[in-house]
Amino acid sequence: MAKRIIIVGGGTAGWLTAAYLIRSLGRSGWSITLVESPDIGIIGVGEGTFPTIRETLSAIGVDEREFLREADGSFKQGVRFSGWTGGPTPGNDTDDYFHPFNLPYGGDEGLLPYWIKAAGEARRPSYADAVTVQGHVIRAGCAPKRASDPGFDGPMNYAYHFDAARFADYLRKVATANGVERIEATINEVRQAEDGRIAAVVPGDGRAAIEGDFFIDCSGFRALLIGKALGSPFRHVGDVLFNDRALAMQVPHGDADTPIRPYTLATAHEAGWTWDIGLGARRGIGYVYSSRHSDDEAAERVLRAYVGKAADGLSPRQLRFESGYRSVQWIGNCAAVGLSAGFFEPLESTGIMLIEVAARMISDFLGSPAIDEAAMAAAARQYNRLMLARFDAIVEFLKLHYCISGRRDTAYWRDNSDAASIPEGLRDKLAQWRHRPPSRFDFVVDHETFLPASWQFILYGMGFRTDPAAVSSSHRDDEQAGAAFVRVFQAARQAVAELPPHRALLEQLRAA
Repeated sequence: MAKRIIIVGGGTAGWLTAAYLIRSLGRSGWSITLVESPDIGIIGVGEGTFPTIRETLSAIGVDEREFLREADGSFKQGVRFSGWTGGPTPGNDTDDYFHPFNLPYGGDEGLLPYWIKAAGEARRPSYADAVTVQGHVIRAGCAPKRASDPGFDGPMNYAYHFDAARFADYLRKVATANGVERIEATINEVRQAEDGRIAAVVPGDGRAAIEGDFFIDCSGFRALLIGKALGSPFRHVGDVLFNDRALAMQVPHGDADTPIRPYTLATAHEAGWTWDIGLGARRGIGYVYSSRHSDDEAAERVLRAYVGKAADGLSPRQLRFESGYRSVQWIGNCAAVGLSAGFFEPLESTGIMLIEVAARMISDFLGSPAIDEAAMAAAARQYNRLMLARFDAIVEFLKLHYCISGRRDTAYWRDNSDAASIPEGLRDKLAQWRHRPPSRFDFVVDHETFLPASWQFILYGMGFRTDPAAVSSSHRDDEQAGAAFVRVFQAARQAVAELPPHRALLEQLRAA
């Protein structure tokens, strides 16, 4: 007999989870039902993703070109940071660095020691430019692939930007076409069995209760199931990650042929930072800030000054949030996915990546509908161990962007560098990395959203200094390393020559 998974809530979290589970579990005997409220809108400001999204979209049977058209998608090759390090002029090479999605040439530790050894050389390139070609590609405005390349594949590693509302609508079409049942209703009651497990959710319009065997909470910040019904505590991390508000605008392109950046631009300001994302039809721009360091009026002035005249006549949308996550994310027969599980500011686009991870883990851990009570309890414990460790690792990675900055011009940046606001694990890493490069032993891969290379790109992009003496004696193949740096530079020139402009490729793919 088939068993029923009930997903409460739509949006990106609900529909991406539903689309993934119907493909992975539908044939094994699970049915998927999603209950979506017509009265509750989606948050809809998350427009950036991580390269894993390509594998996820492929797994749910999506065509890349169709997805780009339906979601107004564009390509993202990483994040460019301006004004974060404390250099003299934001936007200048001394205060501008790139976190690319391409992995370093030669692996995580291949060329890093030799780049560190060259610290005294006046013409030493940035770490990202020395070990990858992608910085050269994005500065030239190139796409990560060509029209002839297969879907979800290309010479450069990449993710996407898209319109979050259109993406959710598209996922709904994909999921329902594959067999997901959609019920349009607003849930106002959660019924629990005597053992505390969820038995059903009840619509507020008098319709019958919706019963299920396993429930997934995608109800957003309300956390209707995992929080209100099951009582999982919320673990606040606002003492580490200060930002708790955002103002967002949808800004039209100046002209139809305006170049579209193939990356997210993150620009630091007095009490936070702006994201700037280029889509086919518009730019998504927002200011993320700390209410302890700025009031809302000052924040809006920062956003409008950044956008310029294009902001005239536009009203920003405000989002208030608490950074943190549920300390237990799978209880009994219910797991939380998306905002109900936790939320961080959109720096490095962790939101959708966490949805992907959760959907895959639930798929693997549920397996057959014949799963018994003991196996379900064991799956919950494993899920909670892995997800909490992942959330903790993300907190450290995001804090890295702030705490090693040389900026001291405002209280916001001074407070971010205060050791009391830095998690102990990150303090320990930084203390060691001043005397040695990061090692694979610093990371537990199954707990990390970000590979060691990403830590290196942020660490050395921000101007962190590892003592060159730590690598001088143990790494002596200077001639071979020098030849490898030359090969990276040559490959960059070739990539820029062969890859098309970003907007031109998007128009070509959408027209096909």
